[in-house]
Amino acid sequence: MRTPLSVVIGAGGTGGHIYPGLALAEALRRADPDAVVSFIGTERGLETTLIPAAGYRLHTVDMIPFDPALGAKRFLLPAALLRSGAQARSVLRTQKAQVVVGMGGYPSAPAIVGAKMAGLPSVIHESNAVPGRANQFAARLTEHLTVAFDGSRAHLSGGERALTVGMPIAASLAALDRPALREEARRAFGVPEGARVVLFNGGSLGAARLTAAAVGLAARWRGRDDVHLLIKTGPAALAETRQKLIDAGAGAAGHPYGVDAEAGTAPHPYGARAGAGPVAQAVPYLDRMDLAYAVADLVVCRAGSATIAELATTGVPAVLVPYPYAPGDHQTHNARVLSDAGAAHLVPDAETTADRLAELIDPLLADPARLAVMGRAADPGNHARAADLLAQTVIRLAGQPTTTREFTS
Repeated sequence: MRTPLSVVIGAGGTGGHIYPGLALAEALRRADPDAVVSFIGTERGLETTLIPAAGYRLHTVDMIPFDPALGAKRFLLPAALLRSGAQARSVLRTQKAQVVVGMGGYPSAPAIVGAKMAGLPSVIHESNAVPGRANQFAARLTEHLTVAFDGSRAHLSGGERALTVGMPIAASLAALDRPALREEARRAFGVPEGARVVLFNGGSLGAARLTAAAVGLAARWRGRDDVHLLIKTGPAALAETRQKLIDAGAGAAGHPYGVDAEAGTAPHPYGARAGAGPVAQAVPYLDRMDLAYAVADLVVCRAGSATIAELATTGVPAVLVPYPYAPGDHQTHNARVLSDAGAAHLVPDAETTADRLAELIDPLLADPARLAVMGRAADPGNHARAADLLAQTVIRLAGQPTTTREFTS
Protein backbone atom coordinates (compact mmCIF):
# COMPACT_ATOMS: atom_id res chain seq x y z
CA MET A 1 0.00 0.00 0.00
CA ARG A 2 1.40 3.38 -1.05
CA THR A 3 2.20 5.84 1.73
CA PRO A 4 0.09 8.99 1.25
CA LEU A 5 2.07 11.99 0.09
CA SER A 6 2.62 14.43 2.98
CA VAL A 7 3.87 17.93 2.19
CA VAL A 8 4.33 20.87 4.55
CA ILE A 9 4.45 24.36 3.03
CA GLY A 10 6.02 27.33 4.80
CA ALA A 11 4.17 30.51 3.81
CA GLY A 12 2.90 33.56 5.60
CA GLY A 13 2.98 37.26 6.23
CA THR A 14 1.24 38.69 3.18
CA GLY A 15 -0.96 37.33 0.42
CA GLY A 16 1.99 37.49 -1.98
CA HIS A 17 3.45 34.42 -0.27
CA ILE A 18 0.26 32.76 0.94
CA TYR A 19 -1.76 32.67 -2.29
CA PRO A 20 1.03 31.00 -4.31
CA GLY A 21 1.34 28.46 -1.48
CA LEU A 22 -2.38 27.77 -1.69
CA ALA A 23 -2.12 27.43 -5.48
CA LEU A 24 0.63 24.83 -4.95
CA ALA A 25 -1.51 22.98 -2.41
CA GLU A 26 -4.37 22.94 -4.91
CA ALA A 27 -2.05 21.54 -7.59
CA LEU A 28 -0.74 18.84 -5.24
CA ARG A 29 -4.31 17.77 -4.52
CA ARG A 30 -5.04 17.66 -8.25
CA ALA A 31 -2.00 15.46 -8.84
CA ASP A 32 -2.68 13.26 -5.81
CA PRO A 33 -6.16 13.52 -4.28
CA ASP A 34 -4.93 11.60 -1.22
CA ALA A 35 -2.10 14.04 -0.52
CA VAL A 36 -1.92 15.52 2.97
CA VAL A 37 -0.93 19.19 2.73
CA SER A 38 -0.49 21.51 5.70
CA PHE A 39 1.20 24.85 6.35
CA ILE A 40 3.69 26.42 8.74
CA GLY A 41 3.33 30.11 9.54
CA THR A 42 3.12 32.47 12.49
CA GLU A 43 0.36 34.11 14.50
CA ARG A 44 1.11 37.53 12.99
CA GLY A 45 0.22 37.36 9.33
CA LEU A 46 -2.75 36.80 7.06
CA GLU A 47 -2.07 33.07 7.12
CA THR A 48 -4.10 32.78 10.33
CA THR A 49 -7.26 33.50 8.33
CA LEU A 50 -6.49 32.70 4.68
CA ILE A 51 -5.06 29.21 5.13
CA PRO A 52 -7.78 27.74 7.41
CA ALA A 53 -10.42 29.40 5.22
CA ALA A 54 -8.99 27.47 2.24
CA GLY A 55 -9.39 24.20 4.15
CA TYR A 56 -5.78 23.55 5.17
CA ARG A 57 -4.27 23.08 8.62
CA LEU A 58 -1.93 25.83 9.84
CA HIS A 59 0.83 25.09 12.34
CA THR A 60 2.30 28.20 13.95
CA VAL A 61 5.85 28.77 15.15
CA ASP A 62 7.58 31.64 16.95
CA MET A 63 9.55 33.67 14.43
CA ILE A 64 10.52 37.32 13.94
CA PRO A 65 10.91 39.15 10.61
CA PHE A 66 14.20 39.42 8.70
CA ASP A 67 14.02 43.19 9.10
CA PRO A 68 16.92 45.60 9.79
CA ALA A 69 14.35 48.02 11.23
CA LEU A 70 14.15 45.77 14.28
CA GLY A 71 17.26 47.52 15.56
CA ALA A 72 18.93 45.68 18.43
CA LYS A 73 16.26 42.98 18.26
CA ARG A 74 17.80 41.76 15.01
CA PHE A 75 20.50 40.10 17.11
CA LEU A 76 17.77 37.77 18.37
CA LEU A 77 17.28 36.39 14.86
CA PRO A 78 19.71 33.41 15.14
CA ALA A 79 18.08 32.27 18.38
CA ALA A 80 14.63 32.79 16.90
CA LEU A 81 15.56 30.69 13.86
CA LEU A 82 16.84 27.85 16.03
CA ARG A 83 13.78 27.90 18.26
CA SER A 84 11.27 28.15 15.43
CA GLY A 85 13.22 25.61 13.38
CA ALA A 86 12.96 23.12 16.24
CA GLN A 87 9.23 23.83 16.46
CA ALA A 88 8.93 23.24 12.72
CA ARG A 89 10.88 19.96 13.01
CA SER A 90 8.33 18.78 15.57
CA VAL A 91 5.51 19.65 13.16
CA LEU A 92 7.23 17.76 10.33
CA ARG A 93 7.53 14.66 12.49
CA THR A 94 3.89 14.86 13.55
CA GLN A 95 2.76 15.29 9.94
CA LYS A 96 5.10 12.51 8.73
CA ALA A 97 6.23 15.02 6.12
CA GLN A 98 8.15 13.77 3.10
CA VAL A 99 8.94 17.15 1.53
CA VAL A 100 9.01 20.74 2.81
CA VAL A 101 8.39 23.77 0.59
CA GLY A 102 9.36 27.35 1.47
CA MET A 103 7.35 30.00 -0.41
CA GLY A 104 9.32 32.98 0.92
CA GLY A 105 8.61 35.50 3.64
CA TYR A 106 9.98 35.19 7.14
CA PRO A 107 7.41 32.57 8.29
CA SER A 108 8.74 30.12 5.70
CA ALA A 109 12.36 30.16 6.91
CA PRO A 110 11.65 27.99 10.01
CA ALA A 111 10.12 25.34 7.75
CA ILE A 112 13.35 25.05 5.76
CA VAL A 113 15.45 25.08 8.95
CA GLY A 114 13.19 22.36 10.37
CA ALA A 115 13.61 20.27 7.22
CA LYS A 116 17.40 20.57 7.53
CA MET A 117 17.23 19.46 11.16
CA ALA A 118 14.97 16.54 10.27
CA GLY A 119 17.03 15.44 7.25
CA LEU A 120 14.09 15.93 4.88
CA PRO A 121 14.28 17.16 1.29
CA SER A 122 13.13 20.72 0.79
CA VAL A 123 12.62 23.19 -2.03
CA ILE A 124 12.15 26.92 -2.02
CA HIS A 125 10.21 29.05 -4.47
CA GLU A 126 11.35 32.64 -4.97
CA SER A 127 8.54 34.77 -6.32
CA ASN A 128 10.19 38.18 -6.71
CA ALA A 129 12.61 39.48 -9.30
CA VAL A 130 14.92 40.33 -6.38
CA PRO A 131 14.78 37.66 -3.65
CA GLY A 132 13.77 38.52 -0.12
CA ARG A 133 16.03 38.04 2.88
CA ALA A 134 14.30 34.87 4.06
CA ASN A 135 14.90 33.03 0.79
CA GLN A 136 18.43 34.36 0.47
CA PHE A 137 19.08 32.64 3.77
CA ALA A 138 17.03 29.50 3.02
CA ALA A 139 18.77 28.98 -0.33
CA ARG A 140 21.90 28.02 1.60
CA LEU A 141 20.05 25.17 3.31
CA THR A 142 18.61 23.33 0.31
CA GLU A 143 19.82 22.02 -3.01
CA HIS A 144 16.47 22.58 -4.69
CA LEU A 145 15.59 26.08 -5.87
CA THR A 146 12.77 27.32 -8.06
CA VAL A 147 12.06 30.86 -9.21
CA ALA A 148 9.23 32.76 -10.85
CA PHE A 149 11.51 34.99 -12.96
CA ASP A 150 14.84 34.18 -14.59
CA GLY A 151 16.40 37.34 -13.15
CA SER A 152 16.11 35.98 -9.61
CA ARG A 153 18.84 33.41 -10.21
CA ALA A 154 21.65 35.97 -10.04
CA HIS A 155 20.58 37.01 -6.54
CA LEU A 156 20.36 33.55 -4.94
CA SER A 157 23.16 31.42 -3.55
CA GLY A 158 23.28 28.47 -5.96
CA GLY A 159 20.93 30.29 -8.31
CA GLU A 160 22.58 28.74 -11.35
CA ARG A 161 20.81 25.46 -10.54
CA ALA A 162 17.38 27.04 -10.01
CA LEU A 163 14.45 26.02 -12.18
CA THR A 164 12.28 28.78 -13.60
CA VAL A 165 8.77 27.47 -13.05
CA GLY A 166 6.83 30.74 -13.03
CA MET A 167 4.54 32.00 -10.30
CA PRO A 168 1.88 29.63 -8.97
CA ILE A 169 -1.53 31.25 -9.38
CA ALA A 170 -5.05 30.04 -8.69
CA ALA A 171 -6.54 27.68 -11.27
CA SER A 172 -9.45 30.09 -11.77
CA LEU A 173 -6.98 32.72 -13.03
CA ALA A 174 -4.74 30.34 -14.96
CA ALA A 175 -7.72 29.37 -17.11
CA LEU A 176 -9.52 32.73 -17.07
CA ASP A 177 -11.46 33.67 -20.21
CA ARG A 178 -12.11 37.36 -19.55
CA PRO A 179 -14.53 38.00 -22.45
CA ALA A 180 -16.62 34.95 -21.53
CA LEU A 181 -16.89 36.02 -17.89
CA ARG A 182 -17.25 39.74 -18.47
CA GLU A 183 -21.05 40.10 -18.40
CA GLU A 184 -21.34 37.95 -15.28
CA ALA A 185 -18.64 40.08 -13.66
CA ARG A 186 -20.37 43.35 -14.54
CA ARG A 187 -23.60 42.07 -13.02
CA ALA A 188 -21.80 40.83 -9.91
CA PHE A 189 -20.24 44.23 -9.27
CA GLY A 190 -23.29 46.22 -10.33
CA VAL A 191 -21.36 48.21 -12.94
CA PRO A 192 -23.52 50.87 -14.63
CA GLU A 193 -24.34 50.20 -18.28
CA GLY A 194 -21.63 51.44 -20.64
CA ALA A 195 -19.13 52.38 -17.95
CA ARG A 196 -15.49 51.39 -18.22
CA VAL A 197 -14.03 49.93 -15.03
CA VAL A 198 -10.80 50.86 -13.27
CA LEU A 199 -9.87 48.44 -10.49
CA PHE A 200 -7.75 49.80 -7.64
CA ASN A 201 -6.13 46.82 -5.95
CA GLY A 202 -3.73 47.59 -3.13
CA GLY A 203 -2.85 44.00 -2.33
CA SER A 204 -4.01 41.76 0.49
CA LEU A 205 -4.02 44.57 3.08
CA GLY A 206 -4.94 47.46 0.81
CA ALA A 207 -2.69 50.47 0.12
CA ALA A 208 -3.34 53.89 1.64
CA ARG A 209 -1.66 55.75 -1.23
CA LEU A 210 -3.76 54.02 -3.88
CA THR A 211 -6.97 54.39 -1.90
CA ALA A 212 -6.39 58.12 -1.37
CA ALA A 213 -5.69 58.64 -5.08
CA ALA A 214 -8.77 56.63 -6.01
CA VAL A 215 -11.02 58.70 -3.72
CA GLY A 216 -9.60 61.90 -5.22
CA LEU A 217 -10.16 60.57 -8.71
CA ALA A 218 -13.74 59.59 -7.86
CA ALA A 219 -14.41 63.09 -6.55
CA ARG A 220 -12.95 64.55 -9.73
CA TRP A 221 -15.08 62.28 -11.93
CA ARG A 222 -18.25 62.28 -9.82
CA GLY A 223 -20.41 63.65 -12.63
CA ARG A 224 -19.39 61.01 -15.15
CA ASP A 225 -21.40 57.95 -16.10
CA ASP A 226 -18.84 56.42 -18.49
CA VAL A 227 -16.37 55.25 -15.84
CA HIS A 228 -16.64 53.23 -12.64
CA LEU A 229 -13.95 52.80 -9.98
CA LEU A 230 -13.80 49.56 -7.99
CA ILE A 231 -11.60 50.22 -4.96
CA LYS A 232 -10.31 47.41 -2.75
CA THR A 233 -9.38 49.09 0.50
CA GLY A 234 -8.58 46.28 2.89
CA PRO A 235 -10.88 45.84 5.91
CA ALA A 236 -9.27 48.52 8.09
CA ALA A 237 -9.88 51.40 5.67
CA LEU A 238 -13.29 50.37 4.37
CA ALA A 239 -15.64 52.49 6.51
CA GLU A 240 -13.55 55.65 6.18
CA THR A 241 -13.20 55.25 2.42
CA ARG A 242 -16.90 54.63 1.88
CA GLN A 243 -17.76 57.74 3.89
CA LYS A 244 -15.29 59.85 1.90
CA LEU A 245 -16.84 58.64 -1.35
CA ILE A 246 -20.34 59.42 -0.12
CA ASP A 247 -19.27 62.86 1.13
CA ALA A 248 -17.78 63.58 -2.28
CA GLY A 249 -20.99 62.53 -4.03
CA ALA A 250 -19.02 59.82 -5.79
CA GLY A 251 -20.09 56.55 -4.18
CA ALA A 252 -22.57 54.54 -2.19
CA ALA A 253 -22.03 51.93 0.48
CA GLY A 254 -22.49 48.33 -0.46
CA HIS A 255 -20.85 45.05 -1.24
CA PRO A 256 -20.18 43.73 -4.77
CA TYR A 257 -21.96 40.43 -4.24
CA GLY A 258 -25.34 41.91 -3.45
CA VAL A 259 -25.26 42.33 0.35
CA ASP A 260 -23.54 44.76 2.64
CA ALA A 261 -20.60 42.92 4.25
CA GLU A 262 -21.29 44.39 7.70
CA ALA A 263 -25.06 44.75 7.88
CA GLY A 264 -26.05 41.72 5.81
CA THR A 265 -28.59 43.85 3.95
CA ALA A 266 -29.05 44.99 0.40
CA PRO A 267 -26.58 47.70 -0.66
CA HIS A 268 -27.54 51.30 -1.33
CA PRO A 269 -29.13 51.33 -4.80
CA TYR A 270 -27.20 52.52 -7.81
CA GLY A 271 -28.78 55.63 -9.19
CA ALA A 272 -28.85 57.40 -5.82
CA ARG A 273 -27.53 60.51 -7.57
CA ALA A 274 -29.78 62.09 -10.16
CA GLY A 275 -29.07 60.81 -13.63
CA ALA A 276 -26.37 58.24 -12.83
CA GLY A 277 -25.14 55.57 -10.47
CA PRO A 278 -22.15 56.28 -8.21
CA VAL A 279 -18.83 56.55 -9.97
CA ALA A 280 -17.06 54.42 -7.34
CA GLN A 281 -17.54 51.62 -4.85
CA ALA A 282 -15.23 50.54 -2.05
CA VAL A 283 -14.97 46.90 -0.98
CA PRO A 284 -12.89 45.33 1.80
CA TYR A 285 -11.64 42.38 -0.20
CA LEU A 286 -12.03 40.54 -3.50
CA ASP A 287 -12.58 36.85 -2.95
CA ARG A 288 -13.32 36.29 -6.66
CA MET A 289 -10.30 37.68 -8.46
CA ASP A 290 -11.45 36.04 -11.65
CA LEU A 291 -14.52 38.30 -11.61
CA ALA A 292 -12.39 41.32 -10.66
CA TYR A 293 -10.00 40.84 -13.57
CA ALA A 294 -12.86 40.06 -15.96
CA VAL A 295 -14.69 43.28 -15.10
CA ALA A 296 -11.61 45.53 -15.18
CA ASP A 297 -10.62 47.51 -18.26
CA LEU A 298 -7.56 48.75 -16.38
CA VAL A 299 -5.97 47.92 -13.02
CA VAL A 300 -4.11 50.33 -10.74
CA CYS A 301 -2.14 48.29 -8.24
CA ARG A 302 1.05 47.55 -6.36
CA ALA A 303 3.66 45.35 -8.03
CA GLY A 304 3.93 42.26 -5.88
CA SER A 305 5.12 39.24 -7.80
CA ALA A 306 1.79 37.41 -7.56
CA THR A 307 0.00 40.43 -9.02
CA ILE A 308 2.53 40.70 -11.86
CA ALA A 309 2.03 37.03 -12.72
CA GLU A 310 -1.76 37.36 -12.59
CA LEU A 311 -1.75 40.41 -14.86
CA ALA A 312 0.61 38.75 -17.35
CA THR A 313 -1.54 35.62 -17.44
CA THR A 314 -4.95 37.28 -17.63
CA GLY A 315 -3.87 40.04 -20.02
CA VAL A 316 -5.22 42.98 -18.02
CA PRO A 317 -3.45 46.30 -18.74
CA ALA A 318 -2.19 48.07 -15.66
CA VAL A 319 -0.80 51.14 -13.97
CA LEU A 320 1.77 49.84 -11.49
CA VAL A 321 2.71 51.74 -8.33
CA PRO A 322 5.54 49.82 -6.62
CA TYR A 323 5.59 49.85 -2.83
CA PRO A 324 8.59 52.08 -2.12
CA TYR A 325 9.69 50.32 1.07
CA ALA A 326 9.84 46.78 -0.28
CA PRO A 327 13.18 45.09 0.53
CA GLY A 328 15.67 45.66 -2.25
CA ASP A 329 13.02 47.75 -4.05
CA HIS A 330 11.90 44.44 -5.50
CA GLN A 331 8.47 45.73 -6.51
CA THR A 332 10.05 48.20 -8.94
CA HIS A 333 12.05 45.33 -10.47
CA ASN A 334 8.85 43.28 -10.64
CA ALA A 335 6.96 46.14 -12.30
CA ARG A 336 9.56 46.53 -15.02
CA VAL A 337 8.79 43.01 -16.24
CA LEU A 338 5.48 44.41 -17.52
CA SER A 339 6.34 48.06 -18.13
CA ASP A 340 9.34 47.17 -20.29
CA ALA A 341 7.08 44.92 -22.35
CA GLY A 342 4.55 47.71 -22.89
CA ALA A 343 1.88 45.96 -20.82
CA ALA A 344 1.83 48.52 -18.01
CA HIS A 345 2.74 52.05 -17.01
CA LEU A 346 5.01 52.47 -13.98
CA VAL A 347 4.23 55.40 -11.66
CA PRO A 348 6.39 56.05 -8.58
CA ASP A 349 4.53 56.03 -5.30
CA ALA A 350 5.33 59.69 -4.55
CA GLU A 351 3.76 60.75 -7.86
CA THR A 352 0.55 58.78 -7.38
CA THR A 353 -2.07 61.49 -7.03
CA ALA A 354 -5.56 61.87 -8.45
CA ASP A 355 -4.30 64.50 -10.91
CA ARG A 356 -1.42 62.32 -12.13
CA LEU A 357 -3.66 59.29 -12.55
CA ALA A 358 -6.33 61.29 -14.37
CA GLU A 359 -3.74 62.49 -16.89
CA LEU A 360 -2.64 58.92 -17.49
CA ILE A 361 -5.90 56.98 -17.27
CA ASP A 362 -8.27 59.23 -19.22
CA PRO A 363 -6.49 58.78 -22.57
CA LEU A 364 -6.22 55.04 -21.97
CA LEU A 365 -9.94 54.61 -21.28
CA ALA A 366 -10.70 56.64 -24.40
CA ASP A 367 -8.61 54.30 -26.55
CA PRO A 368 -9.81 50.66 -26.27
CA ALA A 369 -7.43 49.61 -29.04
CA ARG A 370 -4.48 50.85 -27.02
CA LEU A 371 -5.69 48.95 -23.95
CA ALA A 372 -6.02 45.82 -26.06
CA VAL A 373 -2.44 46.18 -27.30
CA MET A 374 -1.22 46.55 -23.71
CA GLY A 375 -3.19 43.46 -22.67
CA ARG A 376 -1.49 41.40 -25.37
CA ALA A 377 2.00 42.75 -24.69
CA ALA A 378 2.79 40.77 -21.56
CA ASP A 379 4.57 37.45 -21.80
CA PRO A 380 2.46 35.00 -19.73
CA GLY A 381 5.45 32.67 -19.42
CA ASN A 382 4.85 29.58 -17.31
CA HIS A 383 2.62 31.26 -14.73
CA ALA A 384 -0.56 29.47 -15.81
CA ARG A 385 1.07 26.08 -15.23
CA ALA A 386 3.58 27.04 -12.55
CA ALA A 387 1.61 25.47 -9.70
CA ASP A 388 1.52 22.13 -11.53
CA LEU A 389 5.21 22.34 -12.46
CA LEU A 390 6.20 23.06 -8.87
CA ALA A 391 3.89 20.30 -7.63
CA GLN A 392 5.61 17.77 -9.88
CA THR A 393 9.01 18.82 -8.52
CA VAL A 394 7.71 18.33 -4.97
CA ILE A 395 6.26 14.91 -5.77
CA ARG A 396 9.54 13.85 -7.36
CA LEU A 397 11.46 14.89 -4.25
CA ALA A 398 9.09 12.73 -2.20
CA GLY A 399 10.19 9.74 -4.27
CA GLN A 400 6.73 9.23 -5.72
CA PRO A 401 5.88 8.94 -9.41
CA THR A 402 4.86 12.17 -11.13
CA THR A 403 1.81 12.41 -13.34
CA THR A 404 3.47 14.54 -16.01
CA ARG A 405 6.93 14.90 -17.48
CA GLU A 406 9.30 16.59 -15.02
CA PHE A 407 9.93 20.22 -15.94
CA THR A 408 13.45 21.40 -16.61
CA SER A 409 14.66 24.94 -17.22
